[in-house]
Amino acid sequence: MYGSQQPILVLSQNTKRDSGRKVQLENINAGKTIADLIRTCLGPQAMLKMLMDPMGGIVMTNDGNAILREITVQHPAAKSMIEIARTQDEEVGDGTTSVIVLAGEMLAVAEQFLQQQIHPTVIIRAYREALEDMIKLLQDDVSVPLDKADKKKLEDVVKSCVGTKFIGRWSDLAVKIALDAVETVMLTENGRTEIDIKKYAKVEKIPGGSIDESCVLRGVMLNKDVTHPKMRRYIEKPRIVLLDCPLEYKKGESQTNVEIVGDQDFSKLLQIEEEHVAKVCADVIALKPDVVFTEKGVSDLAQHFLLKAGITAIRRLRKTDNNRLARACGATIVNRTEELTERDVGTGAGLFEIKKMGDEYFCFVTECADPKACTILLRGASKDILNETERNLQDALHVARNLMLEPRLLPGGGAVEMAISQALTNKQIQGPYRAVAQALEIIPRTLAQNCGANTIRTLTALRAKHASHPAGSGPCTWGIDGESGQIVDMKERGIWEPLSVKLQVYKTAVETAILLLRIDDIVSGSKKANGDGTGAAPGQAAMGME
Repeated sequence: MYGSQQPILVLSQNTKRDSGRKVQLENINAGKTIADLIRTCLGPQAMLKMLMDPMGGIVMTNDGNAILREITVQHPAAKSMIEIARTQDEEVGDGTTSVIVLAGEMLAVAEQFLQQQIHPTVIIRAYREALEDMIKLLQDDVSVPLDKADKKKLEDVVKSCVGTKFIGRWSDLAVKIALDAVETVMLTENGRTEIDIKKYAKVEKIPGGSIDESCVLRGVMLNKDVTHPKMRRYIEKPRIVLLDCPLEYKKGESQTNVEIVGDQDFSKLLQIEEEHVAKVCADVIALKPDVVFTEKGVSDLAQHFLLKAGITAIRRLRKTDNNRLARACGATIVNRTEELTERDVGTGAGLFEIKKMGDEYFCFVTECADPKACTILLRGASKDILNETERNLQDALHVARNLMLEPRLLPGGGAVEMAISQALTNKQIQGPYRAVAQALEIIPRTLAQNCGANTIRTLTALRAKHASHPAGSGPCTWGIDGESGQIVDMKERGIWEPLSVKLQVYKTAVETAILLLRIDDIVSGSKKANGDGTGAAPGQAAMGME
C-alpha cells in the first residue's frame, strides 16, 4: 500500500514544478508582448501609435508611458510591466520606452535558462550581480561630468532627448523653453537645490496660432477675468494681495435657523451682512493694493466697495495657482483680512493685464523681478497637437531638471549599452550573467531597426568598434545615428543623455525582470463557481483570467 502511494507524491511534485515553469514562461511572454508593442516608439524615427479611449476620443503619441496608460490588459504580469513605465515617468520623466523594451528583453533572455531546468533563483542572483556591475560602470567609467554653466552643452543634451519626439522639428524652441522654465523655478536654500516643475512650472495650452509662438512667461497666467466690467485691466507695477477667504457674508451652516417676525428684523439682517462686507473690504483697502486675488467668492457689494477704491478683484483661483502667484510676486497668502499687513503685499510683479486669446479671457501677472514660478504658454493648431507637444515638453523639462540636480552625462544612440555589454562580456562569466550583456544590445538593435538599417551588419560593425577600443582611453562613444542608421561618434554629434535617466532605466528593468521570474504561480482571489469554493481552476489561475 505504502509503495503504491509513493509514485503519486513524486508525480504531484513534478506537476507543481511544471506548473511553476509554465507560469514563469507565460509571464515572460506577457512581458515580451508589451515590449513588442512599444518597440517601434524608440528613437528619432519612432512611429506614432493612435489610441482610442472608451469615450471615443483619440490620442496620437510615441511616448511609452502615455501609450501604456491608455491600454487595458488582463494579464497580471503585463500590468506590472505597465506600472514600471509609470514609475520611470514619475521618477525621472524620460526613458519610459527604453525601460519597457529593456525589461522585455531581460525576460526574453531568461527563457532559455528556464527551459534548461536552471532554477530561477540562480538566474536572479546573476541578474543582481550584473546590475551592480552595470551601475558601477555607469557611474565610474562611462559617464562624464557636465559643467552646469556651459549653456551650449546643456542645450545639446536636452535637444538629443527632444529629438526623438514629435516636437523634434521645433527642438531649438523646446530646449529654450525647458531650460528657461527650470532655471526660473530653481530654488537654492542652505546649499540644497530644489526644482519642483510639477507645482511651479504650469503648462497652459491655448489652441490657435503656431507652435513657434509658444514661450515661457516670467510670471503667471490664469484663465480668469475681472469680477466687475469697470475694474482696471492694465496695471503697471501692481501691489498684489492674495487671500484664502471669501469677500462676502459667511452664511450659517446647514443647521442655522433664523426667525423673522417683522420688516425691521429682515432689515437688521441685511444691515449686519453689509457691515461685515464693508469691514472686510476696509481691511483690504487700508493696504492700498491694486489687485486682489482670492480663492473664494467676492460678493456684489464687495465688488462695489473695491471698485470705488480703484482695486481690481479676481475670484475663485485654484490653490495651486495662488501658490504660484505667491512665489512669482513675493506676496503672502492670508487667511483672514484682519491679519493683513504691509509685509503680505506682493510688489515683485512688473505688469498685470487681462488679454483675450481665442474665445476666453486670461489674466497675466508678468515681468516679475525674481519669479520662482512660471507659466509655459503653448500654442498649436489643434488640441491633439497641443497635448502631444505638452507630453514631449514634460520630458524635456524633466531632463533639464535632472541635469541641474545631477550633472553627469552618458553618450546616447545605444553607445552606452554597447560599452557596458562589452565590459560585462569581458568578465568571462557564463550563463545568465552573459545573457544580461546580450539583452543590453536590444537598444542599439531597436534603433537600427526603426530607421530601416541592416540590423545584423550595423550591430556587428558597432560591436567590433567597441571591442577594438583601446583600454584606458575613456569610454567608447560610438553608437547608432537614429536618423540614418549609420555608426557615428556620439561625442562629435553632441548626442548625450543624463546619467540619472539611464540609472533608473537599468535598475527598473532588471528589478522588474527579477520580480517576474520570482513568481511561480498566479492565484485568482475572486470566487469562481466551482462548487467546492477552492477558487479558480489551475488553467485559469495560471493565465490570470478575470
